[in-house]
Amino acid sequence: MGRAVTVATCALNQWALDFEGNLERIFRSIDIAKSKGARYRLGPELEICGYGCSDHYYESDTLLHSFQVLEKLLESPATQDIICDVGMPVLHRNVRYNCRVIFLNKKILLIRPKISLANGGNYRELRWFTPWSKARHVEEYFLPRIIQEVTGQESVPFGDAVLATKDTCLGAEICEELWAPNSPHIEMGLDGVEIFTNSSGSHHVLRKAHARVDLVNSATAKNGGIYILANQKGCDGDRLYYDGCAMISMNGETVAQGSQFSLDDVEVLVATLDLEDVRSYRAEISSRNLAASKVNPYPRVKVNFALSCPDDVAVPTCMPIQWRHHSPEEEISLGPACWLWDYLRRSKQAGFLLPLSGGIDSSATACIVYSMCHQVCLAVKNGNAEVLADARRIVNDETYIPEDPREFCKRVFTTCYMASENSSQDTCNRAKLLAEQIGSYHINLNIDGAVKAVVGIFSVVTGRSPRFSVYGGSSRESLALQNVQARIRMVLAYLFAQLTLWARGMPGGLLVLGSANVDESLRGYLTKYDCSSADINPIGGISKTDLKNFIQYCIENFQLTALRSIMSAPPTAELEPLVDGQVAQTDETDMGMTYAELSVYGKLRKIAKAGPYSMFCKLINMWKEICTPREVASKVKHFFRMYSVNRHKMTTLTPSYHAENYSPDDNRFDLRPFLYNTSWSWQFRCIDKQVNAL
Repeated sequence: MGRAVTVATCALNQWALDFEGNLERIFRSIDIAKSKGARYRLGPELEICGYGCSDHYYESDTLLHSFQVLEKLLESPATQDIICDVGMPVLHRNVRYNCRVIFLNKKILLIRPKISLANGGNYRELRWFTPWSKARHVEEYFLPRIIQEVTGQESVPFGDAVLATKDTCLGAEICEELWAPNSPHIEMGLDGVEIFTNSSGSHHVLRKAHARVDLVNSATAKNGGIYILANQKGCDGDRLYYDGCAMISMNGETVAQGSQFSLDDVEVLVATLDLEDVRSYRAEISSRNLAASKVNPYPRVKVNFALSCPDDVAVPTCMPIQWRHHSPEEEISLGPACWLWDYLRRSKQAGFLLPLSGGIDSSATACIVYSMCHQVCLAVKNGNAEVLADARRIVNDETYIPEDPREFCKRVFTTCYMASENSSQDTCNRAKLLAEQIGSYHINLNIDGAVKAVVGIFSVVTGRSPRFSVYGGSSRESLALQNVQARIRMVLAYLFAQLTLWARGMPGGLLVLGSANVDESLRGYLTKYDCSSADINPIGGISKTDLKNFIQYCIENFQLTALRSIMSAPPTAELEPLVDGQVAQTDETDMGMTYAELSVYGKLRKIAKAGPYSMFCKLINMWKEICTPREVASKVKHFFRMYSVNRHKMTTLTPSYHAENYSPDDNRFDLRPFLYNTSWSWQFRCIDKQVNAL
């Protein structure tokens, strides 16, 4: 009868401008899909060139090389007898579009341009592409000569159309179109499209995966149908981690789920589904059928091909499954770990170096590296040849097999405790014990000699010797002395990263890891060009609250008992003199606010789009049980003063893993001035007026 269709989707770890590697991964996904009987294969958004090309999209080279890759795909026997749906940029009548190119047996069936472009947060698609605004309209696209020679076609359909095969009808969406209020799948479904496809370039944000899954399932819950989603996976060259989650859904229920985090470069999901289930589901939705009778039809591209076999009565079909979501602590353990692995292997470095202070932030960073080592050993155990080859190259041993995470950690991870006269023995012991438990190569050093030398130069030149506040110095002197210590640590971190392996008789250099969390970055509670300045920072988009929960997760799941004392100790920078051998300086006292408060300020400022006055108005209700309006006003003013005074530090913030929607990353996500009028006179006057009225 021809009712059981077999379709494939995938999550690919593509890399911007790595045309050779991207092509190889696309071919692998097609081979796997065909070997499992699929007749249609969907890939991620812009998979040929990689999603994160940014301003390289302006270059004609990017277009040229994308077509050269397409040529290789079209002429290969591997792509025969399966509809292949790939993503690439296309220039049509001198306008650049983000497109799907759908082909079968050396013939391009349709080029479908993206209709709704992603342009918020980290996305800037309107900078490089133009949305296709001609609904249900198709034009003639004249193919480049290199493609004409393979396909024998001079031109192909370009625009908003659907594919009509012998047995069903398919319609494409691209990423953002699923999230739009007027998603194309609504009208397409009413017009008889039974299979919807979505190629995504969707990145990880903590607690976001369920939203994507819910959208996919709801797309077919009201209208019936099969929904296939592909996504990119991994770090393709910047701060984002694309988190896979390829999936197939039918009639509002998930039937196939891909992994959110994994070190597999190619993951393919295949499902066999009964088209009659879609038709019977739709038959009893009278409101849908009434709307369908009035819909404007889509142009249909006829395809002489079937996704099913004539005699398929006995073919087993897939049943619904329950989607398993990761907890936020699992997401922190896995997402940044996979991002670090991609960065390490693709940068061709020999490992990481982390200044380990014995506090929560640097300890959480160390745990993420340890989690990465766990993931590498697990992938090798499961037969991942690419991970094994990368691990051998990184440790410079062609016979090496990573089996024990602690042993692998010893080879690729160096931790360094940089003591000063202001450091306590407690933090030194905590750092040493954690390093022993995760297996890192640990260094203890003292920076006092370097600090005294630098301050000595100042004293020789000026004839003045700055002092800490506890010794009678001004706040300016005390802050300058703290900053010298912090900056010396950054200089030493890079020195040891470059030469530690040399001193040990080993090749290569190390990437320096930063460990400033999203909250203290927002507040500016860090020294510019201190140890927050590094090559990359896996926790720069994660809140202190989430990091504490992650530390507890590591105690329970990795049996890292050293973390218990780290959890119970008050966060401190240890840059001011000790009092009776004990730490007198704490982060929250220094900042004039708690980390919990900072997290609230961050979400209101960025996610709720609140300026000083709006934030005050929201907080007098949120905190009415614990603060008077005057106290709320004081807290809000203090936050905005500190935020604006320190905003310049965000311009040099270390590239960080993006995990929170209130990240202050100045590069592309949170675009703000860095020279403010820090008095906020008008805004604060509005707050004062409201306080007096209350």
